[in-house]
Amino acid sequence: MARKTVFVSDLSGKEIGNDRDAVTITVKYGDARKGVIVVDAHPDDSEVKRLVQAGRQQARRGRRPKSHNGGESKR
Repeated sequence: MARKTVFVSDLSGKEIGNDRDAVTITVKYGDARKGVIVVDAHPDDSEVKRLVQAGRQQARRGRRPKSHNGGESKR
């Protein structure tokens, strides 16, 4: 018997077709003892649109990607 996993929005119950259509909302408290809350949602949910308008975009963290401009490496 084959199994199929269906992802649904935690906010509205709408089916999320694939991973590219999913929105992950992360709530991180200043008090680390409360932990981190993660909500999976559909991008068309009204709550997601409201949060996007009220929030701000965060810069990418970590190393910068290597440039592929043909430069020589230093030795």
